[in-house]
Amino acid sequence: MTILSSVAARRAQAVGLAVVTCLTAVPTAFASAFPAPAPAAAEPTPGAGLDRYYRQRLDWGSCVLGPDDTTGRELEKAGAQCADMTVPLDYADPRGRTITVAISRLKATDARRRVGPLLINFGGPGGAALGEPPTIRRAMQDVGARYDIIGMDPRFVGRSTPLDCHWPVGHSVFSAGLSRAGFDRQVALHKELAAKCRATNASVLPHVSTRNTARDMDVIRGSLGERKLSYLGYSYGSYLGTVYTQMFPGRHDRVVLDGAPDPRRYHPRLMRGVERENERALADWALWAAKRHAAYGLGRTRAHVLATVDRVVEASARGLTLGTAPDVFRVDDTQVPTLIFGGISEDTDSARAAVGEQLSVMSRAAKGQPTRLSTEFKEYLKAVLTGGNSPTGSVQTAVLCGDVAAPRDPERYWRDIERSRAAHPLFGPLTNNIGPCAFWDRPREEPTAVRQDAPALIVSATGDPRTPHTGAVALRGLLPSSRLITLKGANQHGVYGSYGSTCVDEQVNAYLATGELPANDRTCVKQTG
Repeated sequence: MTILSSVAARRAQAVGLAVVTCLTAVPTAFASAFPAPAPAAAEPTPGAGLDRYYRQRLDWGSCVLGPDDTTGRELEKAGAQCADMTVPLDYADPRGRTITVAISRLKATDARRRVGPLLINFGGPGGAALGEPPTIRRAMQDVGARYDIIGMDPRFVGRSTPLDCHWPVGHSVFSAGLSRAGFDRQVALHKELAAKCRATNASVLPHVSTRNTARDMDVIRGSLGERKLSYLGYSYGSYLGTVYTQMFPGRHDRVVLDGAPDPRRYHPRLMRGVERENERALADWALWAAKRHAAYGLGRTRAHVLATVDRVVEASARGLTLGTAPDVFRVDDTQVPTLIFGGISEDTDSARAAVGEQLSVMSRAAKGQPTRLSTEFKEYLKAVLTGGNSPTGSVQTAVLCGDVAAPRDPERYWRDIERSRAAHPLFGPLTNNIGPCAFWDRPREEPTAVRQDAPALIVSATGDPRTPHTGAVALRGLLPSSRLITLKGANQHGVYGSYGSTCVDEQVNAYLATGELPANDRTCVKQTG
């Protein structure tokens, strides 16, 4: 069972999830280069001009928007209903402009033992979760019947009030490539992406932030008439959940944070520092592929497969042509590392097979041979390289840039890239590359500091290539009442309900059933065979 609706959807979002990856502290050298935003103040009570939002009556109805609405039909089949909730664009001006946040609800069927609402978030930032309550209920097994499972498309995502900068690409995570020329192209691209967002959405960009999404979550709680809200978040969703516990202490019940980052190291340059985890994941995949040389033709040993990867990247500096008309894609050395990076966020056989097929295609292209694309690879390329996924990439970037400021000077990024090449030639130019936040307006608020304890259950795999295990350990230290479930031996981003670890799933479900955290941190081992 997968958490996302399909393997293709999961892979297409893998690059997006990469944005919530290994986090490094915001360097003081550039933090001081910006005027300090307003300090984070205590959140207002529902009586501070927000009553009409907290007390609004939700008009629950069908989730189906039209004959081609697969998500709506699946929700309806499961018995879920949907509603549009009204929230202020700017919580400092509750009588001003409003937007909508789309939510779904799969009501508890075990009314006698009902716990309350469980809100879910799949990360991104910018990931939609309105359609996921049926999948989460299956993951929760028997305990799922005791919760009203709430799916949410966060502000400006999916069915909520939309934001789209009309980008020519689907996201903003690319490599600097092998040369200064590649980096200069990246600077121009990201300056263009930021300019497009400013030109199309200047009035809302200041209000696209994690703190405002957390405020929307509390309005959901209030509009449901609930005193407390339980929460399940993956990846960036774990950061969002952590922020909620800090902004609204006492209003959360059972909290599960899967693939959690260190909140002190959350900022636009999220990927700096994940090079070793991704090199390990790539090496493990290469060993897997070597055992299947007959299928993929990439090499009979791990070293040979990794050498093939290097040759593909080197050849891409001259450009690779993938596919046949009408679906032809031209990729270069700023894009190929991103495709590889996006493919190694999990170590299931299905994910590894997808990477094998893709690198097999790119290897043939590097030799000048014609190539054919599978449907999955074609959709993945479209999601990354064309504007079809522009809304997701736009919101993801707007949240990151709206949360924490980034360095402005392109030369700083170039120096970091050059320093990283010797030790990390493939991933260093990607993790240190410039992005649109270098050209963004500064955030309205400071990021949330974790100063309050919160009893949460944190889940992490030791080889997570996106949000490294060190981040989960750090969050465990910041929340003394929390507990950590560690899955050893897996290069996996997102574990509960999706990876097939009975050990992890049973412990999470036990917590959701009883509300009692384990007495101590627990360790599970990756199941093999």
